[in-house]
Amino acid sequence: MPEINANVILVLLIVVVALVFDFTNGFHDAANSIATVVSTRVLSPRYAVMWAATFNFVAFAIFGTRVARTIGGDLVRIDLIQQNQRLYVLCAALLGAIIWNLITWYLGLPTSSSHALVGGYAGAAIAAYHGVGGLLKPEGWIKTLVFIVASPVIGFIMGFGLMVAVYWIFHRWTPAQVDRTFRRGQLLSAAAYSLGHGGNDAQKTMGIITVVLATGGLFNLHLGDKGSLPAIPLYVVLTAHAAIALGTLSGGWRIVHTMGSKITKLRPVGGFCAETAGAITLFGATLAGIPVSTTHTITGAIAGVGSTTRLSAVKWRVAGRIVWAWVLTIPAAAAFAALSFFIIRLISVIVGKVS
Repeated sequence: MPEINANVILVLLIVVVALVFDFTNGFHDAANSIATVVSTRVLSPRYAVMWAATFNFVAFAIFGTRVARTIGGDLVRIDLIQQNQRLYVLCAALLGAIIWNLITWYLGLPTSSSHALVGGYAGAAIAAYHGVGGLLKPEGWIKTLVFIVASPVIGFIMGFGLMVAVYWIFHRWTPAQVDRTFRRGQLLSAAAYSLGHGGNDAQKTMGIITVVLATGGLFNLHLGDKGSLPAIPLYVVLTAHAAIALGTLSGGWRIVHTMGSKITKLRPVGGFCAETAGAITLFGATLAGIPVSTTHTITGAIAGVGSTTRLSAVKWRVAGRIVWAWVLTIPAAAAFAALSFFIIRLISVIVGKVS
């Protein structure tokens, strides 16, 4: 009985860590949802985060759980790892992602919480398995890695295209008329982008929490063949969306400044086009079950919008610094997660000897 109680306590602690990650995802990526609407002064920061958090939460009613199933069941063969170390792997994966999120938040770098989680999961699993062969599932990794490059490119092209279309359609309007119209339009585009953000990012934590509960054998959840994910319970869905919405409410002002003004200067029309381009990209990826980076997507869209005036309008030096942070995210989170796994395992050995 003590072993069962200890196992339940460990599972619940890891679920709490997962929700902390979801919360940090929210405040880290709040900038993605509100940077343009704040930088164009359509909404104050306080009302902008409230607006974004609301749509982060209601996204659960619109999108399914395809992304969650990719994260939880299509990346790592958790069933190949020793039973007594699986929960350590999941805890370490979350810690690695959280550590990288906090470092990049402090530095004001809009990196991907999604890829931090993916990297953390892989790093912890490899540390426990002592290798890679057969552990990582190619189907999940291929689409995830392809969209690291594809999502900002799609965002850039769509942002550029939408901005050109708006210039063409409204070329007879005065600047004041365009500004007034798109200040209202940005409320809709920001809501749409926040829906996409909540729909894609909250699902990643859902997938991990479901794996944790199934690994611990709680609530009659069990992993399927080759570590496939069981159906995701509604209470997990609602909890994950609530955590990311609360994180968004807390804001992430360092990154808001980078996203909203350092890449390119935006007016309401540009903010509308960038958010709309990002939302369309996220909707498509989420419905296809592809875990993409909301950060990559909106950064590409903002750069695409800025490029319609002139290429020099985009501060490519800042953009280059952001890209380097993207490149480092998966290996850095993997390294932090592997280190966390070894520390957790060492602590478990010491506690076992003491008890």
